[in-house]
Amino acid sequence: MKFTSCFLLITILFCGFILADPQYITTEDAEQVINSTSSRHTNNWAVLVSTSRFWFNYRHMANVLSLYRTVKRLGIPDSQIILMLSDDIACNPRNAFPGTVFNNMDQAIDLYGDLIEVDYRGYEVTVENFIRLLTDRWDANHPRSKRLLTDENSNIFIYLTGHGGNEFLKFQDAEEIGSYDIADAFEQMYEKKRYNEIFFMIDTCQANSMYERFYSPNILAVGSSAVDESSYSHHSDLDIGVAVIDRFTYYTLDFLEKIKKNSQETMDKLFDVYTYENVHSTPGIRTDLFKRDIHDVRLTDFFGNVQDVVVDEVEDDLLYIANHNENGDRVSEPMNDSNKADFKPSQISLNTDTDESTMLRITSQNKTASVLITLAILGAIWVSLKQGY
Repeated sequence: MKFTSCFLLITILFCGFILADPQYITTEDAEQVINSTSSRHTNNWAVLVSTSRFWFNYRHMANVLSLYRTVKRLGIPDSQIILMLSDDIACNPRNAFPGTVFNNMDQAIDLYGDLIEVDYRGYEVTVENFIRLLTDRWDANHPRSKRLLTDENSNIFIYLTGHGGNEFLKFQDAEEIGSYDIADAFEQMYEKKRYNEIFFMIDTCQANSMYERFYSPNILAVGSSAVDESSYSHHSDLDIGVAVIDRFTYYTLDFLEKIKKNSQETMDKLFDVYTYENVHSTPGIRTDLFKRDIHDVRLTDFFGNVQDVVVDEVEDDLLYIANHNENGDRVSEPMNDSNKADFKPSQISLNTDTDESTMLRITSQNKTASVLITLAILGAIWVSLKQGY
């Protein structure tokens, strides 16, 4: 009789567990969440640096201004772009077109124009300032507009161009930054939760040596040339008299010009254009520190600043709804418990790529049911042993 009563109790608890409609988490669901292809970042920043100066390095300023124009076109605002360059080209006495910088011999686009905001210019472009910028080690008087105000949800695009060698890059022909220096700065950024993901791009001679010492997670890196290789210019403008752009940056821009703010193109498509035939050197790509597959990384995850916001359609605007009830009568008194029911604001939600990740939910009811059935089973075993069944 005791065994029958115990069995009946177990049956009732099991039925309650079934009726509770628990949400099971399968292995596939868990893996989909862990290996999500979504970047999960909430803001984008760009750090664009030309480390050269002097007229014959015209192409390096054109390189960085070309990327500056591209990231602005794809949605990153000036407030989230840090631009470092010598700024000695546009008004150089040798410039046949004063106040301009071009990246093509057809001179179709003036990269300098009226809408350029340089954060660090001339002798402010130093190794110390670059490291301080990454690690945010400034005194209290440093302007906020010249700081990299990122957090753990920030995707950062870092672009460097200039003259370099094996594991070093020259700054203003006066000093050098080493690959270890950048690697250690990135580690400080990781420890201080200053980024979600970093895309590091460098166009210089022996560029690939500059990312070999990186050891912090979530960094994707690409360089224009292998060790013992030079990085070449693409073409010269005879009217200007010097080379106006480097080959690696030229083909990067040629691809990005076809990209729009809402593009779904992925990083691997960009990397496909980095062939020896195009660049005349051996570009390198480092992905071992990066968690996501480059086939799933959208270009706009780093070059753009797209906010996927979906607003439900409503008959009236939010201000009208907030001040009127369902009958159309104006609500003059403040919101309280009696009239909260009349207020039905539009639901605004962020599109978090739910097609790429699964949201897991385990209710307290499910947890309680799981605990009860476990206790019931243990109780049945104990009764069985006690009664000799």
